[in-house]
Amino acid sequence: MNQAIIESLEQILGRQFNDHELLERAMRHASIADTRAESNERLEFLGDAVLGMLVCEHLYQTFPEMLEGDMTKIKSVAVSRKICAKIARKIGLDKHLILGKGMLGAQPLPSSLSAAVLESVIGAIYIDAGGPSAGLEAVRDFLMPHMESIVTKADESGHQQNFKSVLQQYAQDRYEATPTYVLLDEKGPDHAKCFEVCVQIGATRHPSSWGQSKKQAEQTAALNALEELGLIVETEDGDITIVDLTEESDIEDARAEARSDE
Repeated sequence: MNQAIIESLEQILGRQFNDHELLERAMRHASIADTRAESNERLEFLGDAVLGMLVCEHLYQTFPEMLEGDMTKIKSVAVSRKICAKIARKIGLDKHLILGKGMLGAQPLPSSLSAAVLESVIGAIYIDAGGPSAGLEAVRDFLMPHMESIVTKADESGHQQNFKSVLQQYAQDRYEATPTYVLLDEKGPDHAKCFEVCVQIGATRHPSSWGQSKKQAEQTAALNALEELGLIVETEDGDITIVDLTEESDIEDARAEARSDE
């Protein structure tokens, strides 16, 4: 990256990087990296964990009476692929992603790539600031001004729902099938494992999700499935709602709106 791009990114992120190579790696998609280890995927993995930790901390501090289950459900909304992509696009981060030639024509950028670059940048900020203590503080300064209003809206919109139950109701009514949760991968030591889970309905698998427990990963994977099925709708003021699954017209309207936003 040239100096002008570096300065533009630093302005977006609100910090000057000590290691510009680290910043460049955070923006380097696997399609252009010599090896996947040199892409932003490892930073994305770290950034996902840091993002989750800070959102959990914010929930714990902000809602002292809220129980663990409700905090988990709000967190699932706040750290979802759709929200991460929304933040990345809002600040213009996705425009600086370094892609291979085969992906340069993909406009608009898929939500999965926009979300991933936000997480990789979070990982890069954490390392560049010298984590864990200073790294968390640096990420908090960058992230929480964007995330606090999202958490508040998720709470106010009543989305402390059990996404697995919502998905199960829909799948049974629509397909006469029960969703199954497939463990795809797990990483980390025994005392701090992370789990990757996806939802399968019939022969169809929906986007996977990582979580610090299987239960948490399943909730987020269920949210991903609801989103892909067009059952998650974002209103004009940014609230996230689930359509009334008892009304066929609501489901079709939600799908049409979701397609129009892609």
